[in-house]
Amino acid sequence: MNNSMINSSVSMHSLQQKLDILSNNIANINTNGFKKKDASFEDVLTNVQSQPEGFRQQGRFSPLGFNQGWGSKLVQIQTNLKQGPIQSTGSTSDFAIQGDGLFQISVSKVDGNGNQVIQPAWTRNGAFNLTPDANGDTVLTTKEGHFVTGIDNTGAEDKPIVIPAGFRPVVQPDGVINGYSEQDPNAEPLILGRIKLVRVVRPQLLQDVGDNLYTLPAGITEAEKANILQNVNPGLDTTNNRVTLMQGFLEQSNVTLSDEMTDLVMVQRALQLNSRAITSSDQMMNIANNLRG
Repeated sequence: MNNSMINSSVSMHSLQQKLDILSNNIANINTNGFKKKDASFEDVLTNVQSQPEGFRQQGRFSPLGFNQGWGSKLVQIQTNLKQGPIQSTGSTSDFAIQGDGLFQISVSKVDGNGNQVIQPAWTRNGAFNLTPDANGDTVLTTKEGHFVTGIDNTGAEDKPIVIPAGFRPVVQPDGVINGYSEQDPNAEPLILGRIKLVRVVRPQLLQDVGDNLYTLPAGITEAEKANILQNVNPGLDTTNNRVTLMQGFLEQSNVTLSDEMTDLVMVQRALQLNSRAITSSDQMMNIANNLRG
């Protein structure tokens, strides 16, 4: 197999992966809170082939030898946390995040022993529901039924957000939840807790598990987790690094269709070029095999 065929076949594999990423971005253009994926590529290997000394002619300024590449490969898929458009919904259970933050939710799963365990996950999608519980109160959950994680009045973290019956929740920009009595509008509001938010420090280490959810790599320590996600403390946030909430709003996908379509056309043209290179290489090898001395 000649060098051009190897170069083209390796590059086509990487271009197919890029095409899959673009397809996923375009498919989620209407998904609330979706963050598009960006791909990074690098050369597999580049070496310098020498040329005979007879090529060194008077007046030639370029050095002898030429670079020979072996294609490119996909090295990283990174989540782009650029802010998406904010749309008003008027619903008390819809929230939009401004800044590099995520909601933490509790996902119920079954482990290898058949036991039900609760694992944390994170999302940017703030389209929540107020789901009734057995006590007649309501609990803030995702559309799939996962509990939204909060911090209660005692400071205990990773607790479900419970709204007592007869109270209307109003969430402040720092995530604090005030409950206003529907029977007595003049009554002082109750502080029901705070929605837990985390700030993303290294988005490239987040793992996309589907359903617009992110998790951390398995076996990660608390020290390593702190280098990826940091708990948002409203009292310590600065104006340049602030994560705030907007109630009654939803963040749309940050995918720009025109940019994705432009990249899609470029990838298709690159695939066509490499496909023709493989066809030409195959034809040249066929000619060489059929030569008669």
